Amino acid sequence: MTDPVPPVLTVDGPSGAGKGTVSARVAKRLGWHLLDSGVVYRALGVHAIEQQVSADDHQGLEDLCRNMKLAFLPTADGVQVHLNGQRIDSLLRSEDVSRMASKVASVPRVRAALLALQHSFRRPPGLVADGRDMGTVVFPDAATKVFLDASLEERTRRRHKQLNERGESVKFSRLFRDLAERDRRDRERSISPMVPATDAIVIDSTNLTINQVVERILGLVAR
Repeated sequence: MTDPVPPVLTVDGPSGAGKGTVSARVAKRLGWHLLDSGVVYRALGVHAIEQQVSADDHQGLEDLCRNMKLAFLPTADGVQVHLNGQRIDSLLRSEDVSRMASKVASVPRVRAALLALQHSFRRPPGLVADGRDMGTVVFPDAATKVFLDASLEERTRRRHKQLNERGESVKFSRLFRDLAERDRRDRERSISPMVPATDAIVIDSTNLTINQVVERILGLVAR
């Protein structure tokens, strides 16, 4: 008799919608594993910048993917991210890494090479996976699928606040344009575009608190 396949909750949506924070809290409440696929691509961005591999070098990026060892280690106040044994939390949210991550995520060979890595996170008792194509491509058989959205202005405001709190000075107008461009790339790419799965529940978080979104998602899982 084969073991049952661990359940998966997918949380997809654009940058700044709150996927990362919400997914981490939901995973902690459920006692499930966490896969932040955005961090997977950001980690590849860090790796590519460190190894001086350009976003146009598709073979070089594919080679980096196959040699990546990524771990999410829960802590009392969040999650530590380790790439090939090195903690990289502090490097993940810079604008340079964000831009590189968005570019490499549009490369079909990169997305294909990272599928096996993402599937490896599906372990008992369950997995919360957040990203842009978790429910449509990576885990299409997920029991519960959420598409978390928010207005572009609100997402820019959240990202601007986050960067300011880290001491990074970025103009709101530039950030607004960058997010709009990322949205366009994510929605229009030929492979794995960012769209809600046909069976996903769409939640607009523009006027909701993190706790309200978390409770709503936990209610969906309980059903």
